[in-house]
Amino acid sequence: MANFFLDNDDIKFLFEYYDLKELARLQEVDAENGDADYVPRDEDDSVDNYRRILEIVGQVSAETIAPNAEDVDREGNTLNDDGTVTLHEKVRENIWRLRQADVMGFTLPRRYNGLNFPNLVYTMANEMVSRGDASFMNIFGLQAIGETVNAFASQEIKDEYLPKFASGECTGAMVLTEPDAGSDLQAVRLRAHQDENGNWFLNGVKRFITNGCGDILLTLARSEPGIDDGRGLSLFLSERSDRIRVRHLEEKLGIHGSPTCELVYDEAPARLIGERQRGLITYVWALMNGARIGVAAQSVGLAEAAYRLARTYAHSRHQFGRPIERLPAVAEMVTDMRILVEASRALTYETTFGCDVENNNLRILETSKRTLSKEEEKERKQQLRTYKRLNGMLTPMSKYYTSETCCRVADLAIQVLGGSGYMKDYAAERYLRDARITTIYEGTSQLQVVAAVRGVASGTFDNWVTPREEKVYDDALLNELKDKLIEGRSRLSEAIQFSKKRSTDYLDLAGRRLVDCAIAIIIGHLFLGQATKNDRKKRVARRFIDTEMCTLRMNCERVLAADVSSLEEYQLLAGPVPSNA
Repeated sequence: MANFFLDNDDIKFLFEYYDLKELARLQEVDAENGDADYVPRDEDDSVDNYRRILEIVGQVSAETIAPNAEDVDREGNTLNDDGTVTLHEKVRENIWRLRQADVMGFTLPRRYNGLNFPNLVYTMANEMVSRGDASFMNIFGLQAIGETVNAFASQEIKDEYLPKFASGECTGAMVLTEPDAGSDLQAVRLRAHQDENGNWFLNGVKRFITNGCGDILLTLARSEPGIDDGRGLSLFLSERSDRIRVRHLEEKLGIHGSPTCELVYDEAPARLIGERQRGLITYVWALMNGARIGVAAQSVGLAEAAYRLARTYAHSRHQFGRPIERLPAVAEMVTDMRILVEASRALTYETTFGCDVENNNLRILETSKRTLSKEEEKERKQQLRTYKRLNGMLTPMSKYYTSETCCRVADLAIQVLGGSGYMKDYAAERYLRDARITTIYEGTSQLQVVAAVRGVASGTFDNWVTPREEKVYDDALLNELKDKLIEGRSRLSEAIQFSKKRSTDYLDLAGRRLVDCAIAIIIGHLFLGQATKNDRKKRVARRFIDTEMCTLRMNCERVLAADVSSLEEYQLLAGPVPSNA
């Protein structure tokens, strides 16, 4: 039987490479098990369960989700006259299969019939689902909404809704953007008001809402009309009703199986999540971090699918009397695709592992019913501070790098297939259409760079790299490659210091090149670590580091050139606004 876990040697390698036993121990400290039928005996039992569930998701992804993807893409979902949406029958089949497998509550506590799995394992599952159909991952991956409810809602709301999320009885959406508030969420205007009995109601319009037809909507709304910035926003939970109508389904380039809705709220009943005025400042930022990791996993899965199609085609397609994979130009494209996929996976999994450590320490410190010793409390607070800073850099890096890489790999797949790749006979064109949104939603690549460059320039990057530079490997090749990364970091440090002495605008202008350099060094070190456990990874590390250090030198030279013509001569270089625009 086809299985997207069992056929992927790199996921299986990383499943063993990461210390999932230690992560399981951390995950189970003070876990909310309630009267769950199953609680793992120990960390070995936990890891065995992780593997078993991943095999199930891998099978459903290969045998149901992937075969359904083409029909879903061509036919899409249906907007009904009453403002509701009917999902494609094969989307509903995908949901039903995953509900049968009891995997719709991956990260929720067992108290609510969830699996209580680490986000690293959930990321692996999201990747496999995305390889089957990236658009469906937008439904499966919205389990993060349940995490937000679990983290911030009242006990009454959690008891009412989390079992429904865990069973797959309901799907959800995070309802943030508006026609005039896209990336700038502080500009949200949808209004929230209370009646004389303290009940909340919502009025206004939201746009570009992924799965906006879902059963449970987490909506960012302005609860303080006298405060115009983010401090005036709160987060609310609403159930789908005739007071929330889908006015329009967007006609999109790709991800056709994922309904993107324009919603109209007309005195829609709502319930406050957490405290007033913390909707954007606290709750949505936490929600967005999880969503960005989700997009990173989605991007890796899509890139994996595109690579596999190109690899198979290059092997089977003959031209000039031989398989086209023996043509140097094609061989280089396929090689680059495979290494880029593995690089994206390495960065995403490392980031998710760090998020698990941060989230679990925060959970234990804030909710543990036992009295922590002073030593344990001090250690957990230190880990929390360290990983919070690190994840503040790695999360936007992962979303940025994997989404941009996904587009590149999907584009290369069409090039390998040539004219066939441009036709709908193959999935290559769908992969490229689906890939393109990953650099845009949940924060554009440009916004991810702005977030990541602060960590690169403030010392977080240096703190991560320094202990890895001090490591001595048993293999001469790995030490040689490490020295190249050290040299690269020296060049990057010079470029960072140069940028910091100039204007804030210049740091933003140089940000993408600085972040690209930092990501190359981070992934290089991740590959060196993997290479200590896998001989093939030594060659992957060599190819990646040799290639990326050339690009790093170019990027640093560009930064040091201090070219600001795109700012100072914008009108001249960009030209006048076209009169027929």
